[in-house]
Amino acid sequence: MVDPNIEALFKPKSIAVIGASEKPGKIGYAIMKNLVEYGYEGKIYPVNIKGVEIKIGNRVFKSYKSILDVPDEVDMAVIVVPAKFVPQVVEECGKKGVKVLPIISSGFGELGPEGKKIEQQLVETAHKYGMRILGPNIFGVVYTPEKLNATFGPTDVMPGKLALISQSGALGIALMGWTILEKVGLSAVVSIGNKSDIDDADLLEYFETDENTKAILIYMEGVKDGRRFMEVAKKVSKVKPIVIIKAGRSERGAKAAASHTGSLAGSDKIYDAAFKQAGIIRALTIGEAFDYARTLSNLPEPAGENLVILTNGGGIGVMATDAAEEAGLHLYDDLDELKVFSNYMPPFGSYKNPVDLTGMAGAESYEGAIKAALEHPEMHSIAVLYCQTAVLDPRDLADIVIREYNASGRKKPLVVAIVGGIEAKEAIDRLNEEGIPAYPEPERAIKALAALYRWSRWKARGR
Repeated sequence: MVDPNIEALFKPKSIAVIGASEKPGKIGYAIMKNLVEYGYEGKIYPVNIKGVEIKIGNRVFKSYKSILDVPDEVDMAVIVVPAKFVPQVVEECGKKGVKVLPIISSGFGELGPEGKKIEQQLVETAHKYGMRILGPNIFGVVYTPEKLNATFGPTDVMPGKLALISQSGALGIALMGWTILEKVGLSAVVSIGNKSDIDDADLLEYFETDENTKAILIYMEGVKDGRRFMEVAKKVSKVKPIVIIKAGRSERGAKAAASHTGSLAGSDKIYDAAFKQAGIIRALTIGEAFDYARTLSNLPEPAGENLVILTNGGGIGVMATDAAEEAGLHLYDDLDELKVFSNYMPPFGSYKNPVDLTGMAGAESYEGAIKAALEHPEMHSIAVLYCQTAVLDPRDLADIVIREYNASGRKKPLVVAIVGGIEAKEAIDRLNEEGIPAYPEPERAIKALAALYRWSRWKARGR
């Protein structure tokens, strides 16, 4: 059963911003601005001890001197006041009947034992009133289906099916910006900072049943309750894929993580083994994590092992083949069935997998080959590769892929790699905006497809 307090974090009917500011450049102003500009449709109550008016665009908000002065119920209170005032504010929120408190303020557990003690007291106060705390030391929370952006990060997050959880604030904000640039759609962004109360396991449990989330990506420095996290992760992995970037792999990195968010990083070998046991897909870099997340949050599971590679260049076909072999993917090799592709290539083309449509391949060749692969029952997954030539504009290829994939009902996993210039980048963006994973390098497309296979196989073994 979903914890109603955590549900209030993503679907609040009303939000108070405690420490709201009328001054652009202040975090208390940025959070108000993001709530308004991203289109949140619930009630917003700024709380500022001076009772100032706050103007955002053409809207003017009257602020309340205390949360206790707000005349209506408040589901979520975002706390942006200096650390020394936070204990009093948490107490007042409890009296008001608030359900969940994202605490943006820093100056707690990350500073050492004294700060940890105060942090623990905040949690005790919150629990006394039946509230939950997110943070402290965070940048906020986003939930795109509700048009909720209660952060001081970017405003124009693209909606999608991937939930992003970040233990690092600055990196989390940067990743939000990166997803906008790279056309990665998000269902949620949650900054968890010091994890004094709500932690990764709580959020995994929420996203397990969230109909708007298909995959979960976590940037992690350490966990507080390792056993509970692994139990929950193993359960959730059977329903939805989890990708983790685990920082602090080296001894020195682990020490840096401890001073950053007060995390116990622990031995990396232990994490590695535990992740494998729980069906978690580990990524070593940010780029790799999002490459995997694209396939895992957008594509259906493959019905079988047979991969077909369609290409107009022998070179990228060979590179993709190497990557497929290294990743344990099986290239479909029934020549009688692959012969169907000879209809879409000149006599000197090769229908052996990888299928080389040749550098002469234009719109008709690609359209026919993609359609044939999507229709064939024994071709379970498809990689469409293209080296930019004067014969076919990459953007036209993107339109062909989108049209054919949508017409097929998107029943098979399909990835695209387009190598080229500005037009290639535009084509890749167009595909990603449509939820079709596209990459500038063939190896990245294949490795991302392999991540989907890895998760699907792990899940099947557990049944």
